Amino acid sequence: MLNRRILRVKVLQGLYAYFQSNDVDLVKAEKSLKMSIQRVYELYMHYLILPIELANAAEIQMEESRNKKVPTEEEKNPNRKFVDSFLVQALRDNAALQRKATDLKVSWSADPDMIRKLWKKVRDSDVYQEFLNEEDSSASHRKFVERIYTKFILDNEGFYNHFQDRSIYWDFEDSDYSINMAIRYVGKIKSLEKYKALPDMYKDPEEDESFVKNLFRKAINNNEENSKLIDGKTQNWEVERIAVMDVLLMKMAITEFLNFSSIPVKVTMNEYIELSKQFSTQKSKIFINGVLDKLLAQFNRDSLIKKTGRGLMQ
Repeated sequence: MLNRRILRVKVLQGLYAYFQSNDVDLVKAEKSLKMSIQRVYELYMHYLILPIELANAAEIQMEESRNKKVPTEEEKNPNRKFVDSFLVQALRDNAALQRKATDLKVSWSADPDMIRKLWKKVRDSDVYQEFLNEEDSSASHRKFVERIYTKFILDNEGFYNHFQDRSIYWDFEDSDYSINMAIRYVGKIKSLEKYKALPDMYKDPEEDESFVKNLFRKAINNNEENSKLIDGKTQNWEVERIAVMDVLLMKMAITEFLNFSSIPVKVTMNEYIELSKQFSTQKSKIFINGVLDKLLAQFNRDSLIKKTGRGLMQ
């Protein structure tokens, strides 16, 4: 579920926290890094069970309306298209999802007001009315739930702030990634009998955990050497004057070039240039690309780049 891009982001954030802190306890820093990765998966689980919570809120609202002293005909016989949706039922019946949510203690039970307010927004929206008026099909149910995510959850500062208040490990990037992964999962539910298996936190636990651990440790252990390498290719610049994120991104790239034989050089270059667009300045892309190009030329002259398997791909 967690791809290499998000794992690199977590390592970058972990390195930033480590080098900015007076506490240089590597073991503690690694535990914090693991926790930040775990939190992304927990956030994904929160968003994945959200349609169930909304359906529950809708059911409660319908019951309250039905019990009014003088309910309208519509309140007596509400449209249950969403409440009884096959997609919501598929999520409820997904034993692996329910078990994982229980194991990770993922729940919205402490946030009933938030769910109720969200359902009210959805219920009063054109999106909901369009869904009710559409021909009943599995595609229309998927489309409706996907639109709930994109229109009411994605870029919702209330949700982002809510999760940030609950954990220092959650940020906007984590929410966006988790929401989009939830959309992708829901989009593959075709019926009650046919839905994609729940993805694990890591695509390949052994390989991905090793990647995170080694990238983090080697970037720290080789910090002084990597600083000298960067300093040697940044004429008229001192490493201390370069944007902190630029330096960290280049140190991570150097670490991958020299220590990860299965990762192609081109993949590493592209990944860190892309990350520079997200986490550093507008000029960082060109700057980082130029420095890394010079370093690669030096590494190749000195025969320091040793790639095997997939890493041989250019």
